Amino acid sequence: MRRTNCKIGFNDGWLILFTIPVLSFIVPIVFMGCRFGKPPYFSWDKYFIAFFITVALWFGDRLIMIWSRGKYPLFKDVRKRLIHQSVSMFLFTVIGNNLFGWLMDDIIFKGSYGSHFSTNILINSNSAAIFCTIMVIAIYESIYFMNELKKSVEEQENLKRESLNAQLSALKTQVNPHFLFNNLNTLCAIIPDDPKQAIDFVQEMSKVYRHILDVKEEKTIPLKEELDVLKAYGFLLKTRFGSNLDIDINIPDEKLQQRIVPFSLQLLMENAIKHNIVSSEKPLRINVFSENGNLVVSNNLQVKNQVYESTGIGLDNIRNRYKLLGDKKVKVTESGENFIVSIPLLEN
Repeated sequence: MRRTNCKIGFNDGWLILFTIPVLSFIVPIVFMGCRFGKPPYFSWDKYFIAFFITVALWFGDRLIMIWSRGKYPLFKDVRKRLIHQSVSMFLFTVIGNNLFGWLMDDIIFKGSYGSHFSTNILINSNSAAIFCTIMVIAIYESIYFMNELKKSVEEQENLKRESLNAQLSALKTQVNPHFLFNNLNTLCAIIPDDPKQAIDFVQEMSKVYRHILDVKEEKTIPLKEELDVLKAYGFLLKTRFGSNLDIDINIPDEKLQQRIVPFSLQLLMENAIKHNIVSSEKPLRINVFSENGNLVVSNNLQVKNQVYESTGIGLDNIRNRYKLLGDKKVKVTESGENFIVSIPLLEN
């Protein structure tokens, strides 16, 4: 029964239980002229004969439909299937109905019209049978195609979702080695000068890396969590650059439960350090604040003369992750004095 329903496309038990009794009542009245107040009278024996014929034709057409769908299961064969199925069902309907014609003439209309009317009876009976067959095809095919369309849309959405998840995972795996590489370079630079500070640096770095491991499967995280790890990361940067680097974070409390893509603020700070001069003569100032539903990271622009090979991580990584999450875009503004990146804050 499960395999049959699979080929039908839906559970048609409710349709059979409702439609066959109704058709068995309507057909003698509409096509045979049966009436309740005058001859030929509508009676239970006529109803049961019509019911028997309707059941036989319905299930015969249903079997043809199941067989046709098994023979032509592919979408490219839909037209061929419908033609083959319709022709087979109409032939079965007309032949099967005529085999029952004599039964109808002898039992349903016996003594009402006489044998001279049997031709009209068969014509009306065939019309009724063809009408029922058209109904069966229309009902089954419309429900079948609606379910197939729904299934196709769901499959496309699932494929799209899986594709987005795969792309997000690929983007986030880029962050881990990038973060580790940059901070190991920083650690190597400070170990010879201040071993105790290097120990503190390792401890703070472990906090940040623990956070990366904790949220690596998350698409978004609360802004509060991102800011907490940003402060630890800011400590790592301040350890290296001292007073040459100024980091100011000013976010209202009501914004802290909004969400942001993980690692985005660290990447923006890394980006600022990588591309700008950080020295006593030219201190780098990084400001983090909220504005118009966005989180803004701004730094004074003092581009290094030396050209570094890009790893393709920073801004492109953040842009791509937001693109995959929705239609909100990362905005980048560069003036003569400042480089500003606005990333959308997402609702819970």
